[in-house]
Amino acid sequence: MENVILVIHLILALGLIGIVLLQRSEGGGLGIGGGGGGGVMSARGAATALGKLTWGFAIAFLITSISLTIISAKNSADSSVVDALGLEAPAAEGETAPAVPDVSNLLPPVNTDESLTPPRAD
Repeated sequence: MENVILVIHLILALGLIGIVLLQRSEGGGLGIGGGGGGGVMSARGAATALGKLTWGFAIAFLITSISLTIISAKNSADSSVVDALGLEAPAAEGETAPAVPDVSNLLPPVNTDESLTPPRAD
């Protein structure tokens, strides 16, 4: 069910992008300053076919978004991110911590004969 809604959601997103790109620009954001009407904010602009189609796609997109959120929340209600990673819970107070591996053999040997200051160029 989730996959079907997800495919519908993606089709709606692509359709919404296409419909918005097909609409004629009136200048200014959201039709503000576009003159005497024809923008999304006016009654005449909302009555056009592309305007109605845009609103329909937008409402359907929001419905599928909310549906996917609800389905995802129900699927992950009993699980945890830590469980998915396979990490163990931290040790209780009475338990000892795991031993830290010895990494001293991985480091290069330290030469104590040399000085850490660079030689002077006199």
